Amino acid sequence: MFERFTDRARGVVTGAQDEARQLRHRHIGTEHLLLALLADDAGLAGTVLRDAGVYPEQVRADIRAIVGTDPDPLGAADAEALRAIGIDLDAVRSKVEETFGEGALEPPHTCQPRRRGLFLRGEPGPLGPVRGHIPFTARAKKVLELSLREALHLRHKHIGTEHILLGLLREGDGLAAKVLSDAGLRLDDLRGHVLDALHRAA
Repeated sequence: MFERFTDRARGVVTGAQDEARQLRHRHIGTEHLLLALLADDAGLAGTVLRDAGVYPEQVRADIRAIVGTDPDPLGAADAEALRAIGIDLDAVRSKVEETFGEGALEPPHTCQPRRRGLFLRGEPGPLGPVRGHIPFTARAKKVLELSLREALHLRHKHIGTEHILLGLLREGDGLAAKVLSDAGLRLDDLRGHVLDALHRAA
């Protein structure tokens, strides 16, 4: 399936991982796909979303309000105690990532990935913890599967950002759909806007 993805659509899939890392989430969900679609300024999906009044800053704030971010290993009281003696955790974190690379402080995962299709699937491995891999949620995988179905339904030979957005809207139950609905948008109306934009572009 991934071979049908356009470069922009592939960028959305990898961008979703970046969004999850930035929010310090241990999964890639529909919300991260939505943020990655919005980050693609020139893609049809991002254009439709922005025209509907959806912007990444607000979506990110909504996600943080609903889910939060992964808690630091140190609690707020510990962080405050360190700050009181002159230790700035944000400065320490920045210096460590500057020295050792982005994500150096991420907790290790306890499975060894093996490649199967588009997604990595974890299984216990003899090599110890694997760092860096963030798994897709079942809903996010469903969105990508539905993007293929949307492309086939439209008789398109490729999967673009517009198909990912159509899949996200069709899935309709993930956090991305909740954020869009809470912003006062009707998913069916957004779907209509995507289809209209596709017909105008044809």
